[in-house]
Amino acid sequence: MTGSGDFKADCLPHRQETAGVALLRGDPKRAIIRLSLPMIAAMLLQSSYNVVNAIWVAGLGSDAIAAIGFITPIFMILMGLGVGIGAGVTSSISRRIGACDRRGANNAAIHALLLSCGLGLILTIPLIILAEPIALLFGAGPTAPLAAEFARIIFSGIVLLFFVNIGYSILRAEGDAKRAMYAMVASALLNIVLDPILIYWAGLGIAGAGWGVVISIGMVTMVLCYWFFVKHDTYITLHRADFSWDRSLIGDMLGVGLPASLEFVLMSVLSIIINWMLVITAGTDAVAAYTAGWRIVMFAIIPVAAIGTSVIAVAGASYGARQYEKILIAHRFSVALGVGVGLLLSGTIYVFAHPIAWIFAYSPESAHLAPTIASFLATMCFFLPFVALGLLSGSIFQGTGKGFYSLVTSIFRTLVFCAVFAYLFAFTLGLGEAGVWWGIVAGDTLGGIVAYIWAHYYLKRLIEINKE
Repeated sequence: MTGSGDFKADCLPHRQETAGVALLRGDPKRAIIRLSLPMIAAMLLQSSYNVVNAIWVAGLGSDAIAAIGFITPIFMILMGLGVGIGAGVTSSISRRIGACDRRGANNAAIHALLLSCGLGLILTIPLIILAEPIALLFGAGPTAPLAAEFARIIFSGIVLLFFVNIGYSILRAEGDAKRAMYAMVASALLNIVLDPILIYWAGLGIAGAGWGVVISIGMVTMVLCYWFFVKHDTYITLHRADFSWDRSLIGDMLGVGLPASLEFVLMSVLSIIINWMLVITAGTDAVAAYTAGWRIVMFAIIPVAAIGTSVIAVAGASYGARQYEKILIAHRFSVALGVGVGLLLSGTIYVFAHPIAWIFAYSPESAHLAPTIASFLATMCFFLPFVALGLLSGSIFQGTGKGFYSLVTSIFRTLVFCAVFAYLFAFTLGLGEAGVWWGIVAGDTLGGIVAYIWAHYYLKRLIEINKE
């Protein structure tokens, strides 16, 4: 990593150091809490769009819900690519900030934005053209035209999606979680307002849900561009003078970003496998129930995911400063915090499973899904406390630049454990639809335990080697 020669001079307190950078270089527990709280608020509100979107789409009938469910895996892959590369960007920049290499951090940020725009341009046209074949490939059947209509609109905003995710990652890398929160909240609120207007008032149906996403992301892109290129009050500065082409920077970001992106791909692959199992065991209505219920589960995971984004920045800054004991403290503290949050949310969902289910079954066309959604929620809430073990251990690996380690833990959680257990419970044990759900619970729990043990051992070895 560059910048070791500037360490002493740049690490002295000076007027250019922002409160966020000072926070990253201080107490890891305080940093995780201070960075996580605004991100939890922002991500919960942003994720609420998914729930609100599903509620409005539910009024169009179960076919519309299922159509979005069949496109969700590919959208998860795109989101995963943006968020994954964003994790690589946060790790790369925060490590340079920890090593007090501000110029290197600026250069990394410019490389990241160029990378995101290039990838977005490459993917947009092929995905728009292949929207319906992709829907058919994922088992959409008669709902494929509806799914393709939604998908083409979503795919038209890929460049914006990538740019926004990288923008958020740059802000998190410098400890500016509040500004990232403002942008994310603005996007979510605009999306929530646009959905009923476009879906029903404008009569666009499922296409309105897609346009709501693209328009809101476009507005946030404009805000980020104003902050970075006009206002210039962030720690990271995006000036031409700071840009120097460096392939190693791309490699550094992709070394964490691609494995992190592949983790989302694995989740999408798991979703495709789950959809396939549900179609065989209970038909497309099971997919609709899974799609609706999973939005609640993902909403409940958001606080732990927000803690994870903070852990990447904190671990990266500590790694860059070679303060490895701080990373171990961050790992233990964040996991304990995540497990506590998971227990609280798990109990809440279990108690209110039936009322929550009726949120997605308020129309005559979807009312028959309510008992199945409630049953799904009452089962899936049992794995929430264990999500923190795997997710936050992966964040430690990403923050220290070990993206491949994080990928391996995800492979075990999704394909080796979740998919295999779901198949065994559903087909071998004959539990059918419920077996698929319990398989996910068992697989993710075991995978989380394995990930935590590995991360703990890795940090212990890192500390021991540094003392030798």
